[in-house]
Amino acid sequence: MTSTFKFRQRGMSFVGLLFVGGVLAVTGVVVAQIVPTAIEYQAVIKAVGKSRDGNTVAEVRNIFDRAASIDNISSISGKDLDVTKENDRVVVSFAYEREIHLAGPAYLTLKYKGQSR
Repeated sequence: MTSTFKFRQRGMSFVGLLFVGGVLAVTGVVVAQIVPTAIEYQAVIKAVGKSRDGNTVAEVRNIFDRAASIDNISSISGKDLDVTKENDRVVVSFAYEREIHLAGPAYLTLKYKGQSR
C-alpha cells in the first residue's frame, strides 16, 4: 500500500514577484522626487522664521531672499510672502505648489503652506 502525499507549494510566483518589484520601484521613484520638496519646505520654514525679525515688509522680504539664496530655495521668493502684523508682532505666511510629473498627463501636485510663529 503506497500513498502519495501532495505537497502544496508556498511562496510567490515569478510573475507576482515581478509585479511587487515593479510597484516598489515606482513607489521608490515617486518618493525620491517628493523628498527634496519636503526638505525645501523645511528650509522655507527656517527662512520664514529668520525673516520675521524684520520691521518693515521690504526688510522681511530682503531677509527671506538672503536666506533663500543660502539654502537654495527656488519654489518661493520674498515677493510671494504675505507679511502682516498681529499684536505688535510680524507674522509671515506663505503658500506654494510643486508639481511632479509622473507619466503622460499625470502629475502629482504638492501644496505647501505655513506661517511664522
